[in-house]
Amino acid sequence: MPNTKELQDLVVQVRRDILRMVHKVNSGHPGGSLGCTEFFVALYNEIMDLKEGFDMDGKGEDLFFLSNGHISPVFYSVLARRGYFPIEELNTFRLIDSRLQGHPTTHEGLPGVRVASGSLGQGMSVAIGAALAKKLNGDHHLVFSLHGDGELQEGQNWEAIMYAAGNKVDNLIATVDRNGQQIDGATEDVLPLGDVAEKFKAFGWDVMEIEDGNDLEQVIAGLKEAKSRTGKGKPVCIVMTTMMGNGVDFMMHTHAWHGKAPNDEQLANALGQNPETLGDY
Repeated sequence: MPNTKELQDLVVQVRRDILRMVHKVNSGHPGGSLGCTEFFVALYNEIMDLKEGFDMDGKGEDLFFLSNGHISPVFYSVLARRGYFPIEELNTFRLIDSRLQGHPTTHEGLPGVRVASGSLGQGMSVAIGAALAKKLNGDHHLVFSLHGDGELQEGQNWEAIMYAAGNKVDNLIATVDRNGQQIDGATEDVLPLGDVAEKFKAFGWDVMEIEDGNDLEQVIAGLKEAKSRTGKGKPVCIVMTTMMGNGVDFMMHTHAWHGKAPNDEQLANALGQNPETLGDY
C-alpha cells in the first residue's frame, strides 16, 4: 500500500492530468473531476481489492461503477496511474478514435471501464445488478459506485434505491458526491434535494457521511468504515461533501467549471497551484 505522502502526491498529479487533458482539446468536465480526486485515489490505491490485469467478468475482486460519467478525466487519470493502460494514452483524451472518450465507453475495450456511463441516473441500477451477480456467484467481494448529487434528480435512482434495500443488497457501497453544483447552477436552485442522507435512510439504507471529501485521510477512513458495515442486510450509502474544482482557487465555489476547459493563462495558473509530483505524461 502507498503511504499517505505518496497518495497525496498522486492526488496533485491527477489534478494536473485532469487540467491538461481538458485544456488540450478545449473540452471536458474539470470541476467535478477535481472535486472527486481524493475519492478516486483512495478507492483505487487503498480501498478496493483488485486483481492483476483486467477482465470484464470481475470475479474475485471488488468492482467500481461510475454513474456520473462526465467526470471521466479523473477516472482515466487514476486508471492509467494504477496501471490499467499507458499513462501516455491520456494524450488522446476526447480525440477521434480514442479509447478515452468524453464519457467512458466499453466499445473500444478500455481496461478498467466496465460500463458505458454518462446518461445520468443509470449507474445505481447497474451497480445493483453487479452486486446481485456477485451474490449468485458466491463471490464475497464488494461493488462500489459513485453518483452526482444533481444526478439524484433522475427518478430511476429512487426505484433502484428502493429495490436495493428491499432485496438486502448489502455488498454495495454507493457514494453520493454532494458538491451542491450541477450544469445549470446550484442544486438547491435547480431542484432542491433536501436532506440526502435522511432520504436514503427512509428508503432503508445504512447511511454515513464524509464531511470533507477533499481530505484524503477522511475519505480513506470513511471508505474503510463503509466496508465494515457491509454484509449486514442493508446497502451502504456514503454522502460525501466535496468542493467542485477543488485545488484550483478560481474553479471553486461555482458551477461555472462544470463543463468548461481553461485557456492557456488559466491552465498555467492552475498548474502553478498543483506542482508536478510524479511526472507529467
